[in-house]
Amino acid sequence: MASRRPDSFDGLGYRGRDDPLYGASYPLRSTGGPAELHHHWVTTPPDIPGSRNLHHGERTPQYDEPLGEPGGPGAAAGGDAPQPGVPPAEQLNRFAGFGIGLVSLFTENVLAHPCIVFRRQCQVNYHARCYHLTPFSAVTVMYSITKAQGLKSLWKGMGSTFIVHGVTLGAEGIISEVTPLPRLTAVVALPFYCASLIETVQSDIVRDDSASGLLDCVREGVTRLFGVGAPHSRRLLPLSCLLLPAALHAILRYAIAASIQRVVLWLHQRSRKQRADANNPLDAYFPELAAAWAGSLVADIALFPLETALHRLGLQGTRTIIDATDGVVAVGNGGSPLVLPVNTQYDGFSDCLHSIRRKEGVAGFYRGFGALAAQYALHGALLAAARTLLRLLLLEGRAG
Repeated sequence: MASRRPDSFDGLGYRGRDDPLYGASYPLRSTGGPAELHHHWVTTPPDIPGSRNLHHGERTPQYDEPLGEPGGPGAAAGGDAPQPGVPPAEQLNRFAGFGIGLVSLFTENVLAHPCIVFRRQCQVNYHARCYHLTPFSAVTVMYSITKAQGLKSLWKGMGSTFIVHGVTLGAEGIISEVTPLPRLTAVVALPFYCASLIETVQSDIVRDDSASGLLDCVREGVTRLFGVGAPHSRRLLPLSCLLLPAALHAILRYAIAASIQRVVLWLHQRSRKQRADANNPLDAYFPELAAAWAGSLVADIALFPLETALHRLGLQGTRTIIDATDGVVAVGNGGSPLVLPVNTQYDGFSDCLHSIRRKEGVAGFYRGFGALAAQYALHGALLAAARTLLRLLLLEGRAG
């Protein structure tokens, strides 16, 4: 390859002639002397952030326009560095998106876990006189249980829910490579879901913390899958009886949530008078989060009866003892017990549906609905608070 060095090149001491190929292709790098005496042919790379192959006379936009619009004040600065203390818009958007997503994930999986625990306990407690259809009665009993058993009583089984999420995501990644039906991973995770269900509804009064561990969900899931280990009651249903309601619930929930999410996004776009700004975190992240929240809410409401039947079938025959959802008043003088055993005798999915309707009425399918309402109210409130906080930070940054 032919050398492109000037004929009179003498190392770092070379001073370029008026040849535009060597004298003006790079920006001026002053070292303290007059500008006309310091046209170095050997210079530092003009713009590492662009990291692209430059041709003669080219410079990346990050080097030419660090702060402003093309031709604005930032462009006039040429090779000047960005002003300290002013984060780039893209970096701010990434930080905002990470923070908003973290708030949503933390709320959905950690802060809302007590509502999930109490909702499941209500769904499987066919003895209870109170159905807890409103969040007010649900929150009252949740407070009573926490006061009697401690704060951790409503966060039980949280580790097992993360294990189920991990198994579901792993199976979804594998199944999606070979089949167009990734939502059938609920069938793969079904034994572990049943084991997690037991951990979330079982009362801490009868739980042996010294013998329990984080991987109990995996061990119990394998035991349920292969029918080995500790013997269960004869009323324990095989997993084949749970495949249909589990697959039906997973597919319908995905279909309903995705449809509602698209409708909400479409309505949001139509209601806007001006085009959304992709550089604004409020326009880039919150519409999708709000649409996902609305989709999950509608799907859980619509499929609440199916979830109730699925939980009762999954818990049957496991000899599980749950907290009394009517309160924690000791037995005596007409009071309610602290804990209750779950002794159902359903023959299958259809028998469970008919039995609930015949003995408990239509409202029996919605036991614990108030806990679901409290869960989504908490999630929506924190998303709204995060949106307000981000808006204030953006206004403060622009004012500064």
